[in-house]
Amino acid sequence: MTETEVDPLFDEKPQTAGPVGRRIPMRYLAPNVITVLAICAGLTGIRLAFENRFELAVSMVLLAAFLDGIDGRLARMMKGSTKFGAQMDSLADIVNFGVAPALVLYAYMLDQARSFGWIAALLYCIACCLRLARFNVMLDVVGKPLWQNNFFTGVPAPAGAMLVMLPVYLGFLGLAPTRAIAFAAAAYTVGVAVLMISRLPVYSGKAAGTRLRSDWVMPTFLFIVVYVAFLMSYTWQTLTLTAIAFFLSLPFSARAWKRYEAADRAALAAAESAGSGTIS
Repeated sequence: MTETEVDPLFDEKPQTAGPVGRRIPMRYLAPNVITVLAICAGLTGIRLAFENRFELAVSMVLLAAFLDGIDGRLARMMKGSTKFGAQMDSLADIVNFGVAPALVLYAYMLDQARSFGWIAALLYCIACCLRLARFNVMLDVVGKPLWQNNFFTGVPAPAGAMLVMLPVYLGFLGLAPTRAIAFAAAAYTVGVAVLMISRLPVYSGKAAGTRLRSDWVMPTFLFIVVYVAFLMSYTWQTLTLTAIAFFLSLPFSARAWKRYEAADRAALAAAESAGSGTIS
């Protein structure tokens, strides 16, 4: 590759070229390193699960989800977004949000449901892949109303990973993983899979994350500190309540979507009425 050619992986002309090779800015590498670490954490969680070290396994899966959630933001902050990084992130999502949670849940509980448990784990993994594929495709959709950017279509993959491990949280709190509970967990896993591939509108919080009223800054900081403190001290109780709160928020997301749709229809009807009045 000459100095004037654009690197196909990192979308930039290399700064220098020599006998050893071209030099790539570190801002392109740092987000990808975090993505690789997230994959390592997710795969390590699977290993720990099959060694019956379930609390560490769940912690590693949650760590993988956290790292997977910040690599893209770090890339945008450092202006290091690349096509290579986007592909790496998509593959990491499948491992960390699909494969790892399903296998940890299977090793902890679903294996007692025999084939039903394995089928449930498979369905969840496939639903996660479909959800991520649909998300990537919808990024290229143009012409949709701006307010639709504030919603996901279906439960997003990170939330799905957090939700699907709810039976594990309950097990850590004292719910014995009996065979009957395993069958119930298998049905629950299929339910989460259905939510992920559904057309249910789920509020993304993107609009709230761009601007914040000045009088809400300190309460927001306080809420984050209190939540993290509870997460560190009462991990499984906090995660259980978080999952329940997410389920309770879904009807409100659907209601907000309908309000926006109604406002769009009203605006379109008013515009058509005004246009026909002008023509007449």
